[in-house]
Amino acid sequence: MAGERQARLGDRIRVILAERLDKGLRDPRLGFVTITDVRVTGDLQHASVFYTVLGSEEDREGSAAALKAATGMLRSEVGKHLNTRLTPSLEFILDGIPENAGHIEDLLREARERDQAVAGLAASASPAGEADPYIKPRVDDED
Repeated sequence: MAGERQARLGDRIRVILAERLDKGLRDPRLGFVTITDVRVTGDLQHASVFYTVLGSEEDREGSAAALKAATGMLRSEVGKHLNTRLTPSLEFILDGIPENAGHIEDLLREARERDQAVAGLAASASPAGEADPYIKPRVDDED
């Protein structure tokens, strides 16, 4: 039951923050930010907000600084729209999903290339011993 409430509150916070960031902040450092997930603690007093930034490392750093500077304003915005006794504190964490996905894609591409190389070697290979290495039962010729 508590996990359900945490998930609903996290989804609601994600929507509120995404709408507020869509309206824009008055910070030129803020890049193209996407809120990917919000996880709320069991006591509903702390929310970890995971986000991604489209662009270079410099854009990521600028957006992180802008979100850190706007945390108080964003928390008050969340407090206005939530019907809870306490407004959770917000912590913005850069999500590593895009980097992990790129790494996994590289590993899968490398595995496909190795599979193709092995398939090419297997196509031109021949048995090391007899053509049929399995022992067959003897057939007695008593004609």
